[in-house]
Amino acid sequence: MVSSIGGVMFIPSDVKLILDTLKNNGYEGYIVGGSVRDSSIGKAFPKDYDITTNALPEEIIKIFDKTVPTGIKHGTVTVMINGEGYEVTTYRIDGEYLDNRSPSSVTFVSNLKEDLARRDFTINALAFNEADGIIDYFFGIRDLENKIIRAVGEPNKRFKEDALRMLRAIRFAASLDFDIEEETILAIKNNFNLISNVSNERIRDELCKMLVSDNTTKALKLLEETKLLQVILPELQAAVGFNQQNPHHDKDVFSHIITVVEKCPPVLNIRMAGLLHDIAKPDCFTIDASGIGHFYGHDKKGVIIAGKILRRLKFDNESINEVEILVKEHMNVLKRPTEISVKRLINRTSIKLVFNLFTLQRADALGSRFPQIRLDEINKVEEQTIAIIESKVPLSIKELAINGKDLMDQFSIKPGIEIGIMLKFLLNIVLENSEFNTKEKLISIVYDKYKK
Repeated sequence: MVSSIGGVMFIPSDVKLILDTLKNNGYEGYIVGGSVRDSSIGKAFPKDYDITTNALPEEIIKIFDKTVPTGIKHGTVTVMINGEGYEVTTYRIDGEYLDNRSPSSVTFVSNLKEDLARRDFTINALAFNEADGIIDYFFGIRDLENKIIRAVGEPNKRFKEDALRMLRAIRFAASLDFDIEEETILAIKNNFNLISNVSNERIRDELCKMLVSDNTTKALKLLEETKLLQVILPELQAAVGFNQQNPHHDKDVFSHIITVVEKCPPVLNIRMAGLLHDIAKPDCFTIDASGIGHFYGHDKKGVIIAGKILRRLKFDNESINEVEILVKEHMNVLKRPTEISVKRLINRTSIKLVFNLFTLQRADALGSRFPQIRLDEINKVEEQTIAIIESKVPLSIKELAINGKDLMDQFSIKPGIEIGIMLKFLLNIVLENSEFNTKEKLISIVYDKYKK
């Protein structure tokens, strides 16, 4: 079936060269998958261009000057053009899936339709070249027009082949603002437990794409509705429906978290901190004699839980550190900010992260019943923060006029924990009195302290 939507597809010159080379050597070649989908809905310049062909891997290698056998076992050869790599994959059908992750084998075929039939969703089972236009055997164009995510063929089979497809369905629904077709979402609900067979890295990547999408609310609600949430983030599942019983909140914990994430800009670490900032509330819930709920210490316990989640999902150390700082500090809205208290806040976070913290705190306030008082407090602290940073006063150990080597040389101290203790002591003094930040003065302070 040949269809068209959204005009002619733009083909970069490198991709056109690959298609023309395949054709000139007697082979078929089509752009396939996401780039065709995105072009069909009006995205002029898709990011990735994958190509499928009836040429076998060894034939692909033969007709192109520079190739890399990146996935030759599964029929994929990366063709290098002008320093860029493009995946060219032989038409194939997949063998039996034994682990809900990948096929045990593949069989190369000569028929494009057989290749497209193994793909996850109809909107991704589209192929295109200039001669034939869009090839659409599974009514993907119709589903694009109707804004539907639908599995190719029988959805239970698709998800049992690769359980990650369940998360991909939700991610596409969120990023495209589509609905998931009834049989497809029912199959997700029936097979949700299979997601436990998928690697944490693959789960992480899909979750990250959901979080920076334009519709994180839809994604998070679908994760909960399909029970996937209780497998991939059981700590967050505990927040669903949890009544805060507090006059400052008009939402349960999960609904509040969803609102906060949506109010954050689409910056991954800020939204991840929004997702995890109240993760410990169910564990820290107490109720006073007046029947009002409290969550004392949920920020501190939240850091521990957030760190465990991020490490489980194999996040990098820098991201873990940033999210942990934001979760730990999200309750520290200074009601009566002084210069020294703001300096200490900047020191605990960093010049970069302190503004991300204000962003998270604003989103947190907007997710509560009475946001304006807190928003005014945040604005006031931010104004003072800007003034302090612009004044160029020292705010961290590395900005001290003295370093560890100076201390070791001056006092004949060996490297060790004592150096760090000294530098922290000096920083506290300099935060309160920035005029003390000279080498001579700091050495004098250390001498006086240790003489005593």
